[in-house]
Amino acid sequence: MNQSLEELLASLKFNSEGLIVAIAQDQSTKRVLMQAWMNRESIIKTLQTGKVTYFSRSRSAIWVKGETSGNTQDLVSLSSDCDGDSLLIVVNQKGAACHSGEVSCFDAGIGLERRP
Repeated sequence: MNQSLEELLASLKFNSEGLIVAIAQDQSTKRVLMQAWMNRESIIKTLQTGKVTYFSRSRSAIWVKGETSGNTQDLVSLSSDCDGDSLLIVVNQKGAACHSGEVSCFDAGIGLERRP
């Protein structure tokens, strides 16, 4: 569904701090790379520049992914879930997505598998 920027922003459910969850997924591998936060300004900047831009809760500032590390994310698509309370950001990832140097932030975590 193609929406205008205004329609997209109006359809989103930001939390009380003006933020929304954003999940980044690699276009070529379909791998989930990371979860971060976005606000209205970072969504607009992402759509305007094609460089994925997030909101840092610890710094209370927007940041362009890879601006200092060189591990950038180029926007392929941005869509919301059915409730409008989270975003899926499909990206072309250059380098590692995780600040730890892992390809995905989910590589170093604890994992469980359901076994039949």
